[in-house]
Amino acid sequence: MQEILSALAEPNRRQIVELLRRKPRAVGEIADRLGLRQPQVSKHLRVLSEAGLVQVRPLAQQRIYRLRAQPLKELDDWLAPYRRTWEERFEQFDDVLRELKGKDKEKRDGHGK
Repeated sequence: MQEILSALAEPNRRQIVELLRRKPRAVGEIADRLGLRQPQVSKHLRVLSEAGLVQVRPLAQQRIYRLRAQPLKELDDWLAPYRRTWEERFEQFDDVLRELKGKDKEKRDGHGK
C-alpha cells in the first residue's frame, strides 16, 4: 500500500493515471498531453509500474501503458472504512443542521404571532 500511495503522491503521476483511466496510451502521447519530456514521463511510468499501478505492452516501436485495476481496488478497499466514517459524520452534521433550522423556524413562527 505504501508504494501505491508514494507513487500517487506526485502530481504528474496522478495526471498520468487520470489519462490512463480513459484508455491505454503510448509514452509519447502521454508526454504530449502533459507537456512533459518523454524521459520524464518514462521515469514516472517506471515508478507507477514498480508500484503495480500500470502495465506495459510493446506494440511495434511503441510501449503502450494501461492501468491495472487490482492496486486501485486495494486502495479503494483500504479507504472504505475512512469513507464510511466521514459519511457517518456528514449524516450527523446534517441532523444537527436540520435540528437548528427547526429551532430557528420555531423561534420565527413564535415571534410572528
